[in-house]
Amino acid sequence: MTGFLKAIALALTIALPSLALAGSEQATTPTLPRAEVKEFASALEQDLASRGAHVAIVARVGRDRSTLPAGIEYTHVAYWVYSQITRADGSKHKGYRVYNLYQQADDGTVSRLVQDSPKDFFAGAYALDAGVIVPDQRLQKKLLGVIASPTYAELHNSQYAVLANPRNTTFQNCTEHTLDVLMASLYDTRETAQIKANITAHFDPQPVKIGGVKRLFAPAKSAALTTTDHGSRIETATFSSIARFMAGYDLSDQIYRFTPKGAQAF
Repeated sequence: MTGFLKAIALALTIALPSLALAGSEQATTPTLPRAEVKEFASALEQDLASRGAHVAIVARVGRDRSTLPAGIEYTHVAYWVYSQITRADGSKHKGYRVYNLYQQADDGTVSRLVQDSPKDFFAGAYALDAGVIVPDQRLQKKLLGVIASPTYAELHNSQYAVLANPRNTTFQNCTEHTLDVLMASLYDTRETAQIKANITAHFDPQPVKIGGVKRLFAPAKSAALTTTDHGSRIETATFSSIARFMAGYDLSDQIYRFTPKGAQAF
């Protein structure tokens, strides 16, 4: 019987591409042509700067969208912060630094906080398509304060799950960390219990439909696909759910999609 169950698990891991939301890893080499990635990243930096964005929430798509569950368009979300950057030769320039929570490539159940550049951020992109939220000016100021404080790192839970439940602290993914920092900024708190209470009260996560058998055997494909932090319903934080939350509470100046053709309605 054990061998039979193992055979079923093996067969199902082949049929679970829609659960593999990987794309929240730090890429060492671009998936797309390096020159195109660099040009696209620079174009988005210029677009954000022209809007006076000191901090923005930016998402990339790291997998073919046809493999993603319904309602999920992007696989990695991070804060972009306008900063003074020191080059390797010691010279300085203004630009955006990206504050990421990356899933570790050698152990998908563990994450780490990493700062990198816009071109590094898009090195892991499957397509040159970004989701962008520019918070309102008041919220930008509050976000900058939290990101620059110890709270930003304190809110990191290194136990990674692709479909982490944002209402509890069992696991975390990049989007949940982004949401936790957002809530810490909105409510002027560093207390995780209060942040999770506010998320439960005010934030509507994205439902993810997974059949019972598929859910049971998903961890056989990757331990990061566990859903043990959920009840009967699976709901996770996504770029779109954060965008809806911010639009609903009038917390954003702009929400849009950015492609090589420029800014478009989201």
